[in-house]
Amino acid sequence: MSTDTPAPTASTPERYLAVQRSDEFAGLRRALRGFVFPMTVAFFLWYALYVILSAYARDFMGTKLFGNINVALVFGLLQFVSTFVIAWLYSRYADRKIDPVADRIRNEIGEVTHEHGPRG
Repeated sequence: MSTDTPAPTASTPERYLAVQRSDEFAGLRRALRGFVFPMTVAFFLWYALYVILSAYARDFMGTKLFGNINVALVFGLLQFVSTFVIAWLYSRYADRKIDPVADRIRNEIGEVTHEHGPRG
């Protein structure tokens, strides 16, 4: 083995820079941003709607739906539901679009070695 080529499991700054400049890594970042940014905007808008309605549409938010359950309580609970739905959607998205590429990149730079075994 020549001294110019790092060992397959060596973690050198040059290797990481090469990966960062690669098309595959750029695609991985695009895939991540393609989910995270729109979902973040959607959640903030949904949350802002809840806050604005709570502040300026008190009559609407105070509308009783059944028993002591009003619109504000339902909207508040839906904030939690939407958080869990987003987490679930991200998990599915990551399993399909992000994790396979990230695993491939990690393997290419030699982060998974026989000493440490694959991450799992």
